[in-house]
Amino acid sequence: MSENSIPPVAAKKDTVLEKHGDKRIDSYYWLNNRENPEVIQYLKDENAYYEQMTAHTKTFQKELFEEMKSRIKEDDESVPYLYNGYFYITRFEKGKEYPIYSRKKGSLSAKEEIMFDCNEFAKGKSYFKLSGLSVSEDNKLVSFATDEKGRRIYTLQVKNLETGEILADKIENTTGNSVWANDNKTLFYSTQDKKTLRSDKIFKHVLGDDVKKATLVFHEKDDTFATIILKTKSKKYLVINSNSTLTTEYQILNADKPQENFKVFQPRTRGLEYDISHFNDHFYIVTNKDKATNFKVMKTPETATSKENWVDVIPHKQDVLIEGIEIFKNYLVVEERSNGLNKIKIMPWSGGGDYYLPFEIETYSAFVGTNVDFDTEILRFGYQSLATPFSVIDFNMKTKTKEVKKEQAVLGGKFDKNNYKEERVWATATDGTKIPISIVYHKKTKKDGNSPLLQYAYGSYGNSMEPGFDSSILSLLDRGFIYAIAHIRGGEEMGRQWYEDGKLLKKKNTFTDYIDCSNYLISQKYTNPKHLYAEGGSAGGLLMGAVVNMAPQLYNGVIAQVPFVDVMTTMLDETIPLTTSEYDEWGNPNEKVYYDYMRSYSPYDNVKAQDYPNMLVTTGLHDSQVQYWEPAKWVAKLRTVKTDKNLLFLDTNMDAGHGGASGRFEALKETAKEFSFLLDLEGITQ
Repeated sequence: MSENSIPPVAAKKDTVLEKHGDKRIDSYYWLNNRENPEVIQYLKDENAYYEQMTAHTKTFQKELFEEMKSRIKEDDESVPYLYNGYFYITRFEKGKEYPIYSRKKGSLSAKEEIMFDCNEFAKGKSYFKLSGLSVSEDNKLVSFATDEKGRRIYTLQVKNLETGEILADKIENTTGNSVWANDNKTLFYSTQDKKTLRSDKIFKHVLGDDVKKATLVFHEKDDTFATIILKTKSKKYLVINSNSTLTTEYQILNADKPQENFKVFQPRTRGLEYDISHFNDHFYIVTNKDKATNFKVMKTPETATSKENWVDVIPHKQDVLIEGIEIFKNYLVVEERSNGLNKIKIMPWSGGGDYYLPFEIETYSAFVGTNVDFDTEILRFGYQSLATPFSVIDFNMKTKTKEVKKEQAVLGGKFDKNNYKEERVWATATDGTKIPISIVYHKKTKKDGNSPLLQYAYGSYGNSMEPGFDSSILSLLDRGFIYAIAHIRGGEEMGRQWYEDGKLLKKKNTFTDYIDCSNYLISQKYTNPKHLYAEGGSAGGLLMGAVVNMAPQLYNGVIAQVPFVDVMTTMLDETIPLTTSEYDEWGNPNEKVYYDYMRSYSPYDNVKAQDYPNMLVTTGLHDSQVQYWEPAKWVAKLRTVKTDKNLLFLDTNMDAGHGGASGRFEALKETAKEFSFLLDLEGITQ
């Protein structure tokens, strides 16, 4: 490490931001212009500083990358699924970064038809993403969308699968979402506002017509809502979904009649959430109607869809969260969560004989997989644990037998899941709430209080952080690290109330839960503050920013990936992507009560003169979700305010967006950077 390296210092150019009589001085507001050469130069200077300061780890980074890559089967493929007479497969070839999408007609022994080889598309591009494949009902056409920047702004096109020709129909500025009507020529798709990137319009295009004359079907004018177009599994209905954090509205149209108008299923009602599935002559609805906080299942005739016609199928339970349903000809499958664990319930339509799939440990995740076939006895689901590679399993709902179709291969001959211990423990939060923590470590690792531990969490949007398998984590576990996932409030692990208690004016529970989990792990001799590391991304990066302001002494190092840290400025700027649709998550700071609460925890606004941990902050120049300037401003401010001499790095990917690098293995290089940062702090060099 170069002791003579001097970190970049961003120029201070004070901007006064005033709201509700409160003045905030933002010295780095100017960094929000990516077209400004001075901004780009600052980001490049930070990158150069990071590269210089970590030059001694470059060889180790390469070794970590090769080690992680060597565990992954390069010539791999997905488990085929049957849809409308074709088996669909996604596969990778050795030495190539991108997937190949193919299909086989009628049988797996049939000749392979390559639909898309993304390696060809990606040639000469620093970023490439293919998304939104939708095959017409006659199997002759496929719509697809491409993004070459990483900002999730997709160009929609159509390919003739019989001739291989890409048609002239080319639609810019879409979300990538599209669906065919049953006439095999009418394509419905969603577009986004060019500035905010909110998905706000649904269009209808007939192949061969001028794309500029596409018919506007629906315009979602409420800027707190986003909209997409879907199709029911029964193939009978096209569905427009409008949703905000707390409210849902659907519109339906017979897919055989694309020329007709959509009909509102149930008008939006503030606080009413619902999701619909079609079966025979009814719709089945997962909803929070009637104060069903953890949701329930209802049904209604397809001819009378408003809520007064809904009747209960599965009633609400205080201790069971219903996360979704999957409908088959003879079975209703329900995804539940209780005591923080996934459950899959099988319910025959014939009545009686309901049962759950059996799972034996407490650090697993299981979920219903790709089940596009309606008339089948087979349920496909996924299963994994912190030490068990991901498996795709076909379960016969009639005979109750299962077949493991594929278990994720971990190459190299060194991995044995019996070498690792998995635990689920419970920390007690400041207010007495019990917080589950999932933990995994090598059986040789000692719990004597001196082991390095990486604590991960997210805690927002009701997204539950499942204890899943990640082969790259083995590079830490095999070097003595303990890995822990804190299932803090703001997620939905313990039911809907778990989410409610970690957002809006209760958001600070997310931060204090994380700190309480850290204190628990220290008290139980898993680690100590000299060896405890924190990691989170996006909204989990906000968590990192809040935690290091509140309890910096607990952590030796922190990794904040694409962190949402400038909460105040972002939530007050309605032109930034996602802002208005986030009001139900964070609150609307145009209202003083929310402004004051956000002001009290916003990481950027609460940086203060104190010692901070060693920190690695990452971002992408083209990020459309957390703009690059948030972490850039945060790092710039930390540099001038913090009182320690600990490491502080900003690493900006100048070619990528929120999801990082697009190549299959390129992303591992970013992981290798992060792991080398942690391992270097521990003095582990190989």
